[in-house]
Amino acid sequence: MEAAAEPLRSVRRLSRVLLFLSQCYILSGDENKLLSHLTESTEIPPYVMKCPSNGLCSRLPADCIECATNFSCTYGKPVTFDCTVKPSVTCVDQDLHPQRNFIINMTCRFCWQLPETDYECTNSTSCMTVACPRQRYPANCTVRDHVHCLGNRTFPKLLYCNWTGGYKWSTALALSITLGGFGADRFYLGQWREGLGKLFSFGGLGIWTLIDVLLIGVGYVGPADGSLYI
Repeated sequence: MEAAAEPLRSVRRLSRVLLFLSQCYILSGDENKLLSHLTESTEIPPYVMKCPSNGLCSRLPADCIECATNFSCTYGKPVTFDCTVKPSVTCVDQDLHPQRNFIINMTCRFCWQLPETDYECTNSTSCMTVACPRQRYPANCTVRDHVHCLGNRTFPKLLYCNWTGGYKWSTALALSITLGGFGADRFYLGQWREGLGKLFSFGGLGIWTLIDVLLIGVGYVGPADGSLYI
């Protein structure tokens, strides 16, 4: 009898061990789910860094609110939209009471129709600013935080080349008048080939010097890197 009962006891012990391990696995899974839920609930959205706490809802940046915009409004006319603050953002009304829903007043126009002072664009230092006709370059523009508009807040736009390499027009003109016969003005502007030509021809016997004074004076001759004068 003892010999027959021994395998039965072994099976019972094995079943208890398996039951204990399964319970531990289930508990560990629940714990991981709980930790992940707590992590998600305490994670701060990136847009919150742009949103001032307990400020007026109507003055929140556009990234902090969601508005029910209407694209059928009349361009250039005042319009009002119903807005709601995004999660994790706190703001108040005029009476300093907590508020979630509010109305904003704005002008009916798309973001790409805004004046240049209301958005910032990437700059290019590889295009020629002194060219005829004036060159343009493709830029990516982003609307400033406090400005409200319709459509995408980031948009492409063709802009005129407008950058400077630090060359002064007054310095170039002064060098052209005083030392233009030796090519100093062309050397200053980074045009060393023309500078050598003026140096060894004594300013083209004075004719080249006079022409350069006129061309630099009217801004036709500029820096070799294509930038604008400062």
